[in-house]
Amino acid sequence: MTTRLATLFFLLIMAASSPAQQIADPEFKVIVENPAYTKSFPRVLFDEGHNNFQTRMGRYKPFADLIEMDGYQIVLARKTFSKESLETFKILIIADALGAEDIDDEGAANSPFADNECDVVRDWVKAGGALFLIADEAPFGGAAENLAKRFNIDMSKGTTRDPANHEKESGDQTWIVYSRDNKLLLDHPITAGRSDAEKINRVIAFAGQSLKGPEGSAAFLKLADTAVDTVPSAAGKDVSAAGRAQGIAMRFGKGRIVILGEAAMLSAQVSGRERIPVGINYPGLDNKQLALNIMHWLSGLLK
Repeated sequence: MTTRLATLFFLLIMAASSPAQQIADPEFKVIVENPAYTKSFPRVLFDEGHNNFQTRMGRYKPFADLIEMDGYQIVLARKTFSKESLETFKILIIADALGAEDIDDEGAANSPFADNECDVVRDWVKAGGALFLIADEAPFGGAAENLAKRFNIDMSKGTTRDPANHEKESGDQTWIVYSRDNKLLLDHPITAGRSDAEKINRVIAFAGQSLKGPEGSAAFLKLADTAVDTVPSAAGKDVSAAGRAQGIAMRFGKGRIVILGEAAMLSAQVSGRERIPVGINYPGLDNKQLALNIMHWLSGLLK
């Protein structure tokens, strides 16, 4: 099978397994009863300079509103990263960067980050910065790969599903459940929180790709041995995702990094004519608290 045909086959698989077009839920109201920061306000640089699919006022508005209510100060970044542009910030958020303006455009899976930008971000984290990198299934994994390699993170660049641990009511095997019961939600300060009220018990990732971190990294959303990836390079065939994850936390020098292989889990969207909730608005989940706990770990509230 030619590369072009393999890619077409992969995109058809993605279309068949993905939910219908999603938009931010206009009825979802963000509430933070006890903000983490009420006196000092950690500065967060929110990337919108790399054709990002998730933006502050777009699909990631509920997430951005949530962390602002928790006490974080968001500043938008629409230029290339430099030492000067990062030096006054505690956390850098990069969500679904692309190598082209749209996911269907040629070159969408190419890196939007110049090599010197990747080096700047690496050095900034090593010196004490905190990076929150989110990269969905293709083409987003390919677009983030150049930056992820600076931290020895491997991205499958495919679409992950699990026939044994998905949300059964949806019937969608890419809606993967991570819980205390199925032992895929692992112990980490992010999943423990600062109290029992912040403890994470059940999370859903709504499609996405798989990740593999370096030695010393901690997978807190661990894929089961039954999980598989569908990747273009495998001509549409399934590749085992055993030993991989969709959520990883790690220290790097003096800094910290959290990498997610799925973006919608921290959004609040509705999908299709039936307006099915997708993200922190989905009932019976701790995705909202997960978003807060990730930020708390990155900003140093959680040790």
